[in-house]
Formats: sequence, C-alpha cells, structure tokens
Amino acid sequence: MFIRKNVTPPIPAFSCAALLTTALLTAGCAGSSDAKSGAGQPSSSATPHGYVEGAAEAAEQQSRLLLADSGTGDTRVLDLITGELHETASRSGVTDLTTDGRFGYFQAADGTQVLDGGAWMVDHGDHVHYYSARIQQVGEFPSDTGTGSGTGSGSGTVEGSGTGTDTGMRIRSDAGVTVVTAADGTADVYPRADLEKADLGTPDRLPGSYAGAVVPYAEHLVALVRDGDDPAKAVVLDRSGTRVATLPSACEQPQGDAVTRRGIVLGCADGALLVREDDGTFTAEKIPYGEDVPKPERATGFRYRPGSTTLTAPAGKDAVWVLDVTERAWTRVETGPVVAANTAGEGAPLVVLETDGALHGYDVSTGERTTVTERLLTDDLKAVAGDAATPVIEIDRSRAYLNDPAGKRVYEIDYNDSLRVARTFDLDIRPSLMVETGR
Repeated sequence: MFIRKNVTPPIPAFSCAALLTTALLTAGCAGSSDAKSGAGQPSSSATPHGYVEGAAEAAEQQSRLLLADSGTGDTRVLDLITGELHETASRSGVTDLTTDGRFGYFQAADGTQVLDGGAWMVDHGDHVHYYSARIQQVGEFPSDTGTGSGTGSGSGTVEGSGTGTDTGMRIRSDAGVTVVTAADGTADVYPRADLEKADLGTPDRLPGSYAGAVVPYAEHLVALVRDGDDPAKAVVLDRSGTRVATLPSACEQPQGDAVTRRGIVLGCADGALLVREDDGTFTAEKIPYGEDVPKPERATGFRYRPGSTTLTAPAGKDAVWVLDVTERAWTRVETGPVVAANTAGEGAPLVVLETDGALHGYDVSTGERTTVTERLLTDDLKAVAGDAATPVIEIDRSRAYLNDPAGKRVYEIDYNDSLRVARTFDLDIRPSLMVETGR
C-alpha cells in the first residue's frame, strides 16, 4: 500500500528476525532503514512490568496512524512498522479525530466512535514499555454525555491532536480514566480498564459544569470553573469530582490545553496557566506572553510531541508560537502563511506547512528558516486552512507525518535530515483527518 522513496540499504537480518517474533509484525521487515523497526516480546518467562493481557511487548515504539475521510466516513489504521493498511468501520459525518495515544475518537454531531488502535506505551518515568495488540472497535460516546451511559461494545484521540471544535466534545485520558466533557460543560468519567476490554462501561457524572476540558492528572482531575462573570479559575478534583483545591491564578477566555512532563498547560487570553503537582500539593503559575497579544494571534490550541515540554500554536496567519514550558517562555517565530506546525522539542526544528504546499524548517532560537522542501501538497491550502479537515503534522521521536487528502497519501518526514521525505504511503481514501498512536 505504500511507495518508498530515498531507499537506503536494508536493515540487518538479525533485526528482521526480532521483528518476526512479535505477533502483530508477521508481515515481516520493511525493506528500508527508513522504515521504523520493532522488536519481539521478551523471552523471559516473567511477566514484564506494565504488561497488559493479550498484548505483545516491543523494544521500540509501535507507531500507527489513524486516518479518516471526512467526506465518505471511511477509516483506516496504517501500521508504520509493517506498512500494512487496516480497514476499520466507517463513521459517517466525522468532523474531528483525536487520540490519547492508544484510542482514536472519531467525532461526529451524533456521537463519537471509539477505536482501539492497538498500539500504546506505558511510561514509568525512568523507562518506557511499548505494546501492540489487535485493532478493535470499542463503542460510541453519545453526543449528549448527560445520558450517563454508552452504547456498549460496537462494531464499527488527547494530546495535541485535535480540538473537538465541531462537536464541542473534549476527550482527555490517563492510565486510569477517560473524561468526556460536553459542549455544555458537563463531564462523564469512563473507567479506562473497561475501554481496554473493548467495552465503554458505565460512566460517572461529575458534579457541576466546567469552562473547558476536564483533564486527568496526577491521580486527580484538573478543570476550569467560573463564578458568574469572573475569569475562570483552575480547580483540582478527586476522581469522584469532589473539589480538593482551588488555585488562585485566573484564566480569562480559556482555550486549549496540553499535558506535559512539567504539568498541565491551559491556554488563556494573556498566555498560559501551568498547573503542577509536587508531593500531593498543586500549584498554578502564569506564563504570560509578555505583551498585549490581539485575540486573532493568541494560542488557542497546542500541538506537540507527546512527552515533550515544547508546544506550538499558530500566532495569527503568518507566525507560530513556541512555548518552552521548562523555561516558562514564549517565542514568536515569523513564518509564511501557516497551515500547520509542530516540533519534536528542544534542539529540533519547528516544522511548518505553509500555503505554498511545502514544509519549511525554522530554527526556534534564531527564527531563521533553515530548510524548505519541494511542493508536497497540491490542494488549495489557502481555502482549507482553519477547517476541521486541514492537514496536520504529527511528530514523534524520529519522524514527522503529513497527510495529503487530495493526493490520497501520507508523507513520512525525517525532520533531522533537512525534512527529507523518507517514505510515501499511498492510500485508498482521502486522509483528511489523522492522528498517531503508540507514542
């Protein structure tokens, strides 16, 4: 299903043998060192730390792309290890696609279809476990989360991978729970263990209503609440919804959030609010822009590599914000007309898709453009920029991925090698929506 470009010598035979031991990688090794490599399940009879029943553990990230055609409702899963394309159940009317690293959430006006992409990681801080399992349908969150129940098992995504702006539904997860916040501010909490068994289970309704996504963090929930016309304030809830702390810093016109290793970032009119936990104590710290930023140029949603502390967001039509959470600093990078942007983090280039259809690389520290590709996308990007189906840049520790709906393809980009096109995946659908799982 794909064409390889810039093919380099094959990977060694011993790597292929390791790949073949993994249950999901029976299609064999890709024939290029540009293909991502995997490893087999450990030979030790002891149960690996973090093991999930029915899953195969791998030594390296098991990346997959979840794809949807917003026109036809066709959906696919592209295995980036084997290059195999899996057909999954169609979802008519899908307008947004998000992920939490394992599950994909195909959002439509009448509900959100949940797909287990079958690839994920378990982060233990000092080390990471990577797992793969079969792809399966889970069920559907109703458009009205106030019903308090799902649709059960069906046949039939959230870290910087979609905003839910069309349905108003915001879905955020951690290892224990998945929280679905509706447009009216109500929120339901689904047990994560049920989703992992391909069953939505029965959610619990949180008391009250919230001014943005309710985000699981540090075995608690972080949310924004308003008291009348006052600016929103961050609150910390236990998993049942009981408030355990109200944080003093206000957040006017909240929009956008991100979970990083330094804490939760909440977008506000004057910058960002960083909520952190240390030994059971929660604090909130403002990261201001340092200037009065007009509303059209404020960060309203973040894209970033999961696990990174460097976030990106459009800064109007011709610039990109880069927020270094560690340094508590915003940098505005002047670019050409922006369609999509992302970065892998410290030391990596800022990768920007501009309306000329090419990828542009920028040095964040200097703001200088360092490289530009040939035109990759031929669609009229000026017309689609800002729509739900606008092309996106997904990024991980070694590669970036750019979807080309008009060309029915996805490009794999080596962002450490002058934005070289490492592989091109030809598809049988228009991939107007895309997220990456397994990270």
